[in-house]
Amino acid sequence: MNQNKKLSYQDCLVWTALITPFDEHHQVDYQQLTMLAQQQADAGNGILLLGSTGESLSLTVEEQLTIVETISELALAVPIMVGIGGYNLAQQKQMLSDCNQLAVDAFLLGATLYAKPNVHGQQMWYQALLDKAEKPCMLYNVPSRSGINLSVEALANLQQHPNCWALKEASGQIEQFLQYRKHCPQVSLYSGEDALMPVLQSVGAKGLVSVAANVWPQQTHRYVEHCLHGNTQSVFPVWHDAVQALFDVANPIPVKTLMHLKGLIQTPELRLPLSANDLTAIEPLQLADQQIQQWHLSQSSLRQSA
Repeated sequence: MNQNKKLSYQDCLVWTALITPFDEHHQVDYQQLTMLAQQQADAGNGILLLGSTGESLSLTVEEQLTIVETISELALAVPIMVGIGGYNLAQQKQMLSDCNQLAVDAFLLGATLYAKPNVHGQQMWYQALLDKAEKPCMLYNVPSRSGINLSVEALANLQQHPNCWALKEASGQIEQFLQYRKHCPQVSLYSGEDALMPVLQSVGAKGLVSVAANVWPQQTHRYVEHCLHGNTQSVFPVWHDAVQALFDVANPIPVKTLMHLKGLIQTPELRLPLSANDLTAIEPLQLADQQIQQWHLSQSSLRQSA
């Protein structure tokens, strides 16, 4: 991509939910983090920091801010989005206030955790965060972590807010996605699940917030391009089957393991309560990697012969 012009957050097809690499002492490896961010920028992927894939809730506030400062200071040619998540509203507003001063392009406002609020509680929570933000915001629907879907009514009422830009939809329910599209037309919709991108693209998804791009940056970018051009036959079932291996146990255990096997990170360390011991076999990951590499090679060959 042209390094002289920064990619707009609105034109970003792939947002990589970046892992947080740790050293053997479970401390953040900032040098490794910088290398990973540069790899994503080279592939043309936007960078999401401090998402659940980045184990954000296991990081201290100081670590979170240092991560954002480290990556924002690189002045990469791709946009940076910062995940804002947790349970304490005052803490989330303070994080927004701190990050407003940094060179970031957008925020991901995490799902409301544990409390399972209904329409009014959800709307008031997100309204408070949107009011505090000084960047475009992507809201997050992930009932597997929050215990409840983001209310369609709440999102419809929030869509007029000048900072309410997009929604990361990770419910796995096509009908839920269609309800958001019908009642919230001003909100850009992004798939929050790698395997569902071909399906959600057909009903209006503008891009993907990806776990798989951590280990396959360029390949995932091409995968999303194929989906957005309607070339779904060229990605099924290869991507669907391969991506499943990244979620056999809790994310990001498998993706960190595979990245370590491929030499992309020095250690596969995680912070508790996540444990690499929960992954009992690496063969499915290795097979998935072979499948994606072969697919990418075949697509490159087709381009060259065209």
